[in-house]
Amino acid sequence: MDFSDSFNELNRLWRNFSPQRTESMKHTNQQLLRQIPSVDTVLKACEAAASGRRFPQKIVVQAIRDSIEQIRQRIVSGKAEKLDQEAMQHQIIADIEQRAAAVMNPHYRRVINAAGIVLHTGLGRAVLCSEAIEQIRDEMGGYSLLQVDLADGKRSRRDRRIEDLLTVLTGAEAATVVNNNAAATSIVLNTVAKDREVIVSRGQLVEIGGSFRLPDVMAFSGAKLVEVGTTNKTHPKDYKNAITENTAAILRIHPSNYKIQGFSSEVGLEELVEIAHSNNLVMIDDVGAGSLIDFSKFGFAPEPTLAQSIAAGADLVTASADKLIGASQGGIILGRTDLITAVRKNQFARIVRVGKLTLTALEATLKLFLDEATALARIPTIEMLIRPPETIAKQAKRIVAKVLKALPDAPIAIESGFSQTGSGSLPAQNMQTTLVAITPKTSAQSMAAQLRNYKTPIFPRIQKQKVLLDPRTLRQDEEKTITQAIIEILSTP
Repeated sequence: MDFSDSFNELNRLWRNFSPQRTESMKHTNQQLLRQIPSVDTVLKACEAAASGRRFPQKIVVQAIRDSIEQIRQRIVSGKAEKLDQEAMQHQIIADIEQRAAAVMNPHYRRVINAAGIVLHTGLGRAVLCSEAIEQIRDEMGGYSLLQVDLADGKRSRRDRRIEDLLTVLTGAEAATVVNNNAAATSIVLNTVAKDREVIVSRGQLVEIGGSFRLPDVMAFSGAKLVEVGTTNKTHPKDYKNAITENTAAILRIHPSNYKIQGFSSEVGLEELVEIAHSNNLVMIDDVGAGSLIDFSKFGFAPEPTLAQSIAAGADLVTASADKLIGASQGGIILGRTDLITAVRKNQFARIVRVGKLTLTALEATLKLFLDEATALARIPTIEMLIRPPETIAKQAKRIVAKVLKALPDAPIAIESGFSQTGSGSLPAQNMQTTLVAITPKTSAQSMAAQLRNYKTPIFPRIQKQKVLLDPRTLRQDEEKTITQAIIEILSTP
């Protein structure tokens, strides 16, 4: 650029940002601001239109205010078009339908999980079995039996039915349920070890979802943490040497959301039970994800089941009710009758108790485990975890073939990959899968956003500028929706 060009460019910038131009813009903006219609004016227009009759007035008024404020901000920032009052009013009314619908439509609604993460925390974790949905629909529509004894009409325990099922399935003497496993661990520690010491291996001081850490949970419970061993190795003598007159329990936390591999070792549950009982201590086993079946028979690394923990002699066992069990969110507590009774009497029990919907879903799910073959076929979480790779591959190929039939030049292909369990379950155990891979002309982030904003939101994952969809986590009728969404999005210029 020579001197003449530089001078012309500076002159252009001066003209654009000169005081005269700035004053002119201010004057124009003030005129536009005066043209913004009042809330009452727009409301009267809406009441005469369909949008005013479809939604509650409070929602319509708020939508009008939000739309007017958006226009005001555009004018102030100099980004508004030169609209007159009538044009502005039409624009606001057109905007109200979308804003009001966004408020009134269900937020907690069905989405399609195409990310291949079976227990996706952001998408509600375990998918409830149809038996649970049907029982909630059929039995919970009116008043329902919660904690009244049918024989004498007197108040009873609301967890009695769940206890009956869990004792049969695990061999435990007694059982109860709270709202999640963190609550289960907290109330157990508060019950048996408030103001006393609990011994835990350093290698088990985990952080769970949402940055909640076990030491913080223990502090909240009132128990005093005593760390033993090192991150990678803990020996029986570490536990024995840490026992004092103020020790109440030994706590084992199964690492259900991570793995320590290599030069490492830990003390087995049976040996911990022996150490605890020989010193009159309570043995607490937090198995985290929990399971009622042995997943090792399906090629997964061995994970402790609730029945195995009870059989090993643990006095109290805690676990999640969803995750590998596949029910609604909850925390299961199993163990000795006297300790479970004490947990029920704890003042925290009312704070963390569950409601009828959780109990109903858990009952329906636990009943399926009475026959393992039924559980494998009927519980969505388990069915997805053990779904054969060849079945997934066939579904991926069908989706790609249908898209290519509609759009022969579509940037879509098949790729091999891995699914994940998610939610701190079966860590480091990726599952072989077949992915539908799309390399959009626009960015992968842009296409993923379009999928999330589809009429039924679809959640894929993004990797190396590709949009990846994993059929493992698709439900029965979702293949058609996925295919149609891809075709529509790729067809849009």
